[in-house]
Amino acid sequence: MQNRLMDTAAPAAFVVMWSSAFIAGIIGVGAAPPFLVLFVRFGAAAVALALYARFVGARWPRGRQLGHAIVAGLLMQLIQFGAFYTAMADHVSAAVISLVQGLNPVVIALFAGRVLGETVTARQWLGFGIGGVGVALAVADQSAFSLAGLLLCVGGLLGLSLGTVYQKRFTPTIDSRSSTAVHVLASVPVAGLIAVLHNDFHISDPGRFAGAMVWMVLINSMGAFLLLNAMLRRWDTTRVGKLFFATPAVTAVMAWLLIGQPLRPLTIAGLAVGVLGMVLASRRAGRKDSHAAPASENRYAAESVASR
Repeated sequence: MQNRLMDTAAPAAFVVMWSSAFIAGIIGVGAAPPFLVLFVRFGAAAVALALYARFVGARWPRGRQLGHAIVAGLLMQLIQFGAFYTAMADHVSAAVISLVQGLNPVVIALFAGRVLGETVTARQWLGFGIGGVGVALAVADQSAFSLAGLLLCVGGLLGLSLGTVYQKRFTPTIDSRSSTAVHVLASVPVAGLIAVLHNDFHISDPGRFAGAMVWMVLINSMGAFLLLNAMLRRWDTTRVGKLFFATPAVTAVMAWLLIGQPLRPLTIAGLAVGVLGMVLASRRAGRKDSHAAPASENRYAAESVASR
């Protein structure tokens, strides 16, 4: 009975947890400036993750490895979420941001071909192109198109993808539990400094702000992080990796139901085309590669989901 419950409930719970991070982010930046949201969330998540890593006895990186982990963390956490949260404040929809972030494995594959010497297949290039068309369709359907917001989304995606490739190149053996804590800890003071430079600490709705912060830390950071690692211990990475294909659609539906963001036909078409691109780009020709690629993608997910 317990095994059956895990098989049916865990995947659905994880997709909802992952997708809800976009909703909580939009609620948060609707109540406070983006980098104030980022600073508070990073600070609370850093404490929780550091305590967890200490509790489980995870080995912490030192010396040069620590420096590389800090660089990867600033790219994957600060740049990614700083850009995404600022885009949210510029009224870019949760569906578009989720879809753009979902293209991360595609962009990683393209960067890895250059940096790590991995082969980029024709199918992956096709997936990248189709995914881009999906984003364009979803963006074209927005009632208030923002070029700055779209560029911020692209910047966030590049920060995430470059950080993941950097991590794979320089810190492939660091314990994911301690490296996640390092990533967030390194981002806290920089996010705080940017918030101070913006000199905007006004919280228009303290209740919504506090609720969004509690949800991000307890559900998106700790809950999703622990559940993902439990699934990776139980199932192969290919099975777990497929869950991420569902998050753009689930995010769009949740945004429509919970915060009233419109879900029009062109947005739905963009999501469908974008997910098709993600699926194509994630597939490899050889059997060996088909398992290697999701493994690297899910190692990224295990280390970055705590910042959601």
